[in-house]
Amino acid sequence: MRRYYCKTHRGLFCCIWMCMIILGGCSGSLGKEEAPIQLESQENKKAESESETLQTESITEVLSDEILLEPEMIEVDWSDYFDEMNGSAVVYDASKRQYMVYNSELALKRRSPCSTFKIISSLIALENGIIEPKHSTHTWSGEVFWNEKWNRDIAFEEAFRESCVWYFREVIDEIGQETMQEALNKLSYGNCDITDWQGRLNTNNNNPALTGFWLESSLLISPREQTEVMERIFGMDSVYSEETRKELKQVMRVTETDKTGISIYGKTGMGKTDGVVVDAWFTGFAEVPEENTHKNLYYCVYLGQTDNKNVSSAAAKEIAIQILSHISGT
Repeated sequence: MRRYYCKTHRGLFCCIWMCMIILGGCSGSLGKEEAPIQLESQENKKAESESETLQTESITEVLSDEILLEPEMIEVDWSDYFDEMNGSAVVYDASKRQYMVYNSELALKRRSPCSTFKIISSLIALENGIIEPKHSTHTWSGEVFWNEKWNRDIAFEEAFRESCVWYFREVIDEIGQETMQEALNKLSYGNCDITDWQGRLNTNNNNPALTGFWLESSLLISPREQTEVMERIFGMDSVYSEETRKELKQVMRVTETDKTGISIYGKTGMGKTDGVVVDAWFTGFAEVPEENTHKNLYYCVYLGQTDNKNVSSAAAKEIAIQILSHISGT
């Protein structure tokens, strides 16, 4: 240690040595005492540095824990709205980081999204310039479908509102499997499984124009995940363009609720197996007035197969409107 000290502090050592000679002090003791003082100083600085590091890490851990805290889950009894139908409802208030859930077990069960997926296919197509609302008309093939409103040339807004399957089958094919997969991974959309691209697993419909991976096929999502996806699209941290979200909101607007004091946006969806309705949905978000602004409530109502009950997407929609109106006090 002494050699290291003399080598690195040669100038200082020489000055001290000369002072000792002039003052007649002890030449050895002063030189020997200097090194331990330097070491002690270095050790103190090291200890202080380690202390600061530990404090910083502790603060970071606390902040990380706060960021990673799960939103609050509140079980609610909305059974009166469901009229004994097998179903679930989820409403997520992002401003409070709070879920209100009816039938939590079913809220976590993944099912086919059916036509609620038109929200997603529209989002991706708008964001990638595949749908341009003013020039979005697709030409009818001439094939006669069960819904008379589909039997003509049709543009984006009407196709969305009338849930025209053949229109969105064409849109999805234009998007393509690679872009679709990337988009679903980005959204963390349920199981993100589009392997049955053509919808051959759908036993209720084998018409290639009227089926796909989102219709009783490989793609699955839960009611809670539906609300999470809506928040990723329309929430404060959305990565999608303002123009895309504006166009999507316009076609999702539920006009029946104009007199309720809240603005509701959503999409229905319904799937069958062997002619029986097994999945019925209504999902989206609502803008609720709050002081001089508004907040978003992200919601999903799901109905499963229920014997002796008229399960439908229209019923799911009505339940959602009633619940949202109740929450907002309108």
